[in-house]
Amino acid sequence: MTSAPLPPLREVIAAHGLRASKALGQNFLLDEQLLDRIAAIPGSLAGERVFEVGPGPGGLTRALLRAGARVTAVERDARCLPALAELAVAFPGQLEVIEGDAMGIDAEAACGGPAHIVANLPYNVGTALLVGWLESAQWAPWWKSATLMFQAEVAERIVAAPGSDAFGRLAILSQWRSEAGIAMKVHRSAFTPPPKVMSAIVHIVPKDAAEGVDVRTLGRLTAAAFGQRRKMLRQSLKGIAGALEALDALGIDPSRRAETLTVEDYVAIARMIDARV
Repeated sequence: MTSAPLPPLREVIAAHGLRASKALGQNFLLDEQLLDRIAAIPGSLAGERVFEVGPGPGGLTRALLRAGARVTAVERDARCLPALAELAVAFPGQLEVIEGDAMGIDAEAACGGPAHIVANLPYNVGTALLVGWLESAQWAPWWKSATLMFQAEVAERIVAAPGSDAFGRLAILSQWRSEAGIAMKVHRSAFTPPPKVMSAIVHIVPKDAAEGVDVRTLGRLTAAAFGQRRKMLRQSLKGIAGALEALDALGIDPSRRAETLTVEDYVAIARMIDARV
């Protein structure tokens, strides 16, 4: 733990001439009380491994380090590396910074073991990263929990209930393998520069996934169903071998539309499709 007080984040940003990059989906959070609240969402991080994506100037990083975490941070913006290097000096042995694109990083290998994911995700890659973590062929996954900042609209899609307009592929993928909830909403004014949209933090904890289901089958099934979500299932699923037979066997009316089925319905259909192979 650091003994010397750290300079305010605004001073760090000014000292290193940092500006948030639209191309990298950056928006900096500077409110340290808010950052400490975010770092507390997973529970005690003392001695825990944490994987962080896109730390930028290190606002959330310093909150995680203050909480006692051992942080592996992946940052593709070389401009931010000197500021992160200063944090590594202030918290000896607690911070490793990897310069690179998180989309191409083996996070499990980088962390060296089970870890919590905590990140103010860049808006332009956040959904793709979450889907990649949820679609792992190996389950239970390498991560213990994920505390992630998204645009509020994306957060609502992750936790959406059947029957709602937001319910779709992302909700099904998230909810069949995890418990997901919105832990905190964050006003756009908390960021520098303020984004055009509101944000929310989603906390995701892995759970035992239903057996007998291949994530690839579930992916194909939901892609077909929600790719034409205004059509009846008998139309949208006719290209998936065994799907219509599964509907019949499960007593699901093929005239229903995609958003009216539950996560459990899709899992049952996928299981029946896989059982035919």
